[in-house]
Amino acid sequence: MRDACISTDDDNPPKTYRNVCIQTDRETFLKPCEGEGKTTRSNPIIPKKLNISSLSQLSPPSDNKDIPSPLQPVEGVSSNQQKTSPPPPAPPLPAAIPPAPPLPPGLGPLPPVPPPPPPPPPLPPSAGPPPPPPPPLPNSAALLSSGGPPPGPTPPGLVPPPPPGLFFGVGPSSSQCPRKPAIEPSCPMKPLYWTRIQISDKSQNAAPTLWDSLEEPDIRDTSEFEYLFSKDTTQQKKKPLSETYEKKNKVKKIIKLLDGKRSQTVGILISSLHLEMKDIQQAIFNVDDSVVDLETLAALYENRAQEDELVKIRKYYETSKEEELKLLDKPEQFLHELAQIPNFAERAQCIIFRSVFSEGITSLHRKVEIITRASKGLLHMKSVKDILALILAFGNYMNGGNRTRGQADGYSLEILPKLKDVKSRDNGINLVDYVVKYYLRYYDQEAGTEKSVFPLPEPQDFFLASQVKFEDLIKDLRKLKRQLEASEKQMAVVCKESPKQYLQPFKNKLEEFFQKAKKEHKMEESHLENAQKSFETTVGYFGMKPKSGEKDITPNYVFMVWYEFCSDFKMIWKRESKNISKERLKMAQESVSKLTSEKKVETKKINPTASLKERLRQKEASVSTN
Repeated sequence: MRDACISTDDDNPPKTYRNVCIQTDRETFLKPCEGEGKTTRSNPIIPKKLNISSLSQLSPPSDNKDIPSPLQPVEGVSSNQQKTSPPPPAPPLPAAIPPAPPLPPGLGPLPPVPPPPPPPPPLPPSAGPPPPPPPPLPNSAALLSSGGPPPGPTPPGLVPPPPPGLFFGVGPSSSQCPRKPAIEPSCPMKPLYWTRIQISDKSQNAAPTLWDSLEEPDIRDTSEFEYLFSKDTTQQKKKPLSETYEKKNKVKKIIKLLDGKRSQTVGILISSLHLEMKDIQQAIFNVDDSVVDLETLAALYENRAQEDELVKIRKYYETSKEEELKLLDKPEQFLHELAQIPNFAERAQCIIFRSVFSEGITSLHRKVEIITRASKGLLHMKSVKDILALILAFGNYMNGGNRTRGQADGYSLEILPKLKDVKSRDNGINLVDYVVKYYLRYYDQEAGTEKSVFPLPEPQDFFLASQVKFEDLIKDLRKLKRQLEASEKQMAVVCKESPKQYLQPFKNKLEEFFQKAKKEHKMEESHLENAQKSFETTVGYFGMKPKSGEKDITPNYVFMVWYEFCSDFKMIWKRESKNISKERLKMAQESVSKLTSEKKVETKKINPTASLKERLRQKEASVSTN
């Protein structure tokens, strides 16, 4: 079977192609009458909107050599029909639509035809397709059902059109109908968004699935299911359009002068305060941090209105009416009210610095005090000298006979943390253990009792002192002094610019604070100098030298040596003190038991019926006898 194609061009050579014009306009497509189909006219009548000038080329020329070979028969067409000559030229179309001729026997009404598929590629020049009949109109099914004229008979010599779906190898088996019938609920249901699976005819080699054999049960009570899962068709009652306009007109627009992020930050601050503006004003005027704490005051100072924001807000207040002022947003109103406090920024800074100075000077004093206490403890505690002397004696004895290490008058304190690494011959104890035991046995007369005192400074003091740097202390003192001078200048600005009714008690309280702060700062400078002198004296007293590559001896180097040694010493001291306490308790119990075993204690019962004087006399006699 040869392929056939249809071309819509008008100027194709007749020997190569058979030109067919397809008219898709229903109003201008006219079919010839049955009687006029046998005659041929040389001058056909051309209907309106129909160009059929190319129909005269349908009749092949008389030369049989140029006739192209006929196409292979389509399925369902006999071989006799294949040998028929090509069709003659189309008869002229009448002006009016005649009654439709009867259908040939064996042919029923054509089913509805789907839209035609796209045209295939053109055939080679050797094969010329015969002209197929014009396809039925898209609304031919409607015409047939409404009693309209059926399509005309197939012209002689032409092959009847194939059934729909057979073009281009597409058969009826390509579209399978669903196995299950369609369901139409009585009301719109909510959709279930699943991925549908439809079972089609599969090959024998396909593996069976659950859906091949799963039987779908019937829903017994569809009314209940529809009630539960139907769409909510109730529509909200809409208000009249006039009410909408009135409502929109009543809405008042809020005026915002700050940008979005800034307005949000101030709004969060307002919601977290839980204070009224008059409370904030009184707290600032009276320098009272009991109502407004320092953290809240710092937040107010950081979020105060800047100069450009104040210009916008003040301009709006000056140029707006009273009703328009109510439309201003809350953050803008809050910043404007806060700016009404005379010299708010300077007052807030002075109040905040008063707390900052107190905390800073206290921290400095604590660090200086730790350095001083640790240094003086090493200098003046007799027990420290006793322990160092014991270590010197044990060291010289261990280094006896050695000319480089023996007969030492002293030693570098770097050896103190390393004494715990010197083990006994049986690895039972180390040298620090022996020093502690020896000290408790021969030096501490109150060992094992509550009166016994740890013979060295506390290890925690040495650790805190090792974290102190004199350079940082000097810098902190200078910084506090600069801040103190700057805050005093701000107080002078407040006293100069604020109205007289808002000066007191701010002025008196701040003047008193500055006088006290200056004294404390000067005193702390003196304490720092004394601490430095004590540290230098301690370093010289023990003959300590700086590390290799360093010029000065730092508190970290000196006090970390003592911290490690004192930590080991205290842990062993507690353990040995408990052991001594247990031994003393055991000895006391043994002595008591020995005394009770040597003396026999007799007990006499007192006559309960005797008089009080008699019982007292008997008790005294028994005690004297014992």
